[in-house]
Amino acid sequence: MKYRIPLLLLITLFEGIVNIHQAKGQNQTWREYLEQLAEEEMDGATIENMYEELAFLESNPINLNAVTRDELQRFPLFSIDQALAVADFLDKNRPVYTVYELRNVAALDYATIERVLPFFYAGEVADQKKETFDQIIKNGKNEIQNRFDKTLTQRAGYGHFSDSILARYPNRKYLGEDCYTSLKYSFTYKDKIQFGIVGEKDAGEPFLKTGYPKGYDHYGFHLIVRDIGLLKTLALGDYRLSFGQGLVLNNDFTISKSGTSNTVIRNTIKPKRHFSTAENGFFRGAAATIGIKNITITAFYSNKRIDATLSEEGSITSFKTDGYHRVPLDMEKKKNTREEVTGMNINYRNNRFQIGINGLYHRFNRMYNPVLRNYNAYYLRDSINANGSIDYSYRFYRFVFAGETAISRNGAVATTNALEWKPTTPHIGCVSLLYRNYSKAYQALYANAFSESSRVQNEEGLYIGSTFYPFPRISLTMFADVIRFPRIRYNVDKPSSALDVYAMASYSFSKNTIFDIRYKIKRKEKNTAYPDEKTTTVLPYITHKLRLRYADAFKNGWNMRTTVDMNMHQIKYFPKEYGYMISQNIGYRCNDKLTGDFFAGYFHTDTYNTRVYSYERNILNTFYMPSFYGKGIRLALSARFAIVKNLTFSVKGGFTQYSNKDVIGSGTEQIKGNSRTDIYTYLRWKF
Repeated sequence: MKYRIPLLLLITLFEGIVNIHQAKGQNQTWREYLEQLAEEEMDGATIENMYEELAFLESNPINLNAVTRDELQRFPLFSIDQALAVADFLDKNRPVYTVYELRNVAALDYATIERVLPFFYAGEVADQKKETFDQIIKNGKNEIQNRFDKTLTQRAGYGHFSDSILARYPNRKYLGEDCYTSLKYSFTYKDKIQFGIVGEKDAGEPFLKTGYPKGYDHYGFHLIVRDIGLLKTLALGDYRLSFGQGLVLNNDFTISKSGTSNTVIRNTIKPKRHFSTAENGFFRGAAATIGIKNITITAFYSNKRIDATLSEEGSITSFKTDGYHRVPLDMEKKKNTREEVTGMNINYRNNRFQIGINGLYHRFNRMYNPVLRNYNAYYLRDSINANGSIDYSYRFYRFVFAGETAISRNGAVATTNALEWKPTTPHIGCVSLLYRNYSKAYQALYANAFSESSRVQNEEGLYIGSTFYPFPRISLTMFADVIRFPRIRYNVDKPSSALDVYAMASYSFSKNTIFDIRYKIKRKEKNTAYPDEKTTTVLPYITHKLRLRYADAFKNGWNMRTTVDMNMHQIKYFPKEYGYMISQNIGYRCNDKLTGDFFAGYFHTDTYNTRVYSYERNILNTFYMPSFYGKGIRLALSARFAIVKNLTFSVKGGFTQYSNKDVIGSGTEQIKGNSRTDIYTYLRWKF
């Protein structure tokens, strides 16, 4: 039993820490919310955008006594009803003297309040004087961020190859250095002005090498200006938008089943900056929002080059969205296609009622024509597309009704409608009901709405979720989602169905000591080949996931989190597959100059289907949650140092060792051996 000693150490460590003194609170629940989204295998660029924005807001909290209604509606963790309810409460009760007065807002349940507390404070309101340009520059906040990561274990793409081998197989070797680096500069003035520049290169991409004189592989910039007369928002450069419920356009926050049941309804978001290093999913150009009494109008235009795989005829067969340009084949696909997107939203709001009209036009400079397969027969095959929709929301007493109905250029329709109810009883936080029906032929490349699939297409579903407080100190969040796919899908050669059920119970021993138990079951169908047959059959499969977690923080500055994850996966008629991970995280938050985290975990999974995730703290302002399958251990140690005031250095080391593998990864990322070591560094200077 090679890993018996590490496992015993984890158990001993847990027992020792439990005996430390009484707790002191520390809230990180928004990070746990993103962990849940990442576990659902959401797009990495979307998670990075969300984490970057929330990390920025956490380090620049909002004054409840000065926040505007518009700012609250832009706050990503509030639903439209919650944002308006907080605005109404503040209008009647300002000045507030503590952030905990948010507990008096009926629309906010306990879980939501705990999640958003780090983003607000109750402070004095400064005199609203018109400031000159010199005063804006003087009073604004500047920030420079530099990140450098390196994998110490050599991967195949950085090996030595003879000229004859490279002439025959040019994509075996990376063109650049084996390190990741990025540089960001930002200037912010209150909520009025945001400006930023970002440069990034992934590991393996060339940096200032012969033939690649531009330095970083990816550059971006943004300028956001708000509240200049009728002009509510002006965005230049890189930005993101969301209209209605996302059936036409949403490249902002994703609507998720997990977390809480009161965030299934979203609202139109004015243009906001794109400042992450994600290289896809954003717009580049200009956008503006003007407001005239109860009407706001948002218009935008984006024109940028994107990566695509092209056929011999020059048509687009697929889009390359990983952002990697490490081998000659990647370079052939780099920015070989021009994408233009333009659209408009007209929104009318009168007290509790709002209605919006949305339109979007999409154009490529070449034909989009994916290779025809049975599952993609209704995909877009053209160089242009257009979408239009109407969205609405209405607040009535403790009910919120909202929805959107959209149509694409081919006449196909998609609709989603939701109801949120917040009863007067204190034992029920919120009950949500959402129905969606997306035509098999609906086509919208920038749609991102509530769905089981990655595409808003070929899906009908009914979701019901609720948050309960049955007893003091106990909260229970549950949802059930029943889905039907009317037509064949990728790897499913007939109409199919799915069932997704989730439940999480939390018990608070004290304000700072929490025990969670989470259970999730998902049933879907897929093509399956029997070992002795050449044909495939569509069979149901089921996945069970159980998590136990105990978290505590202590008066002396230490905190701990113990997690046990167990998974089971089975395809009908096939053997069951199992996986588990036991992990321990220990954190130190004794003072502002030094913080740190140590993570240790042991995992054992039968297959990739039962993979487990490492919920470890990463370096400042970055999100990282790797998954593992096989047998092995994961160790990570991170620290943050305040070198001087406003200058912070973060470093992290990660080590993974497998006991059942002699090779890790494949292709150019292959490591010969059973271990991998990574170093991550981050330097932030505020001035």
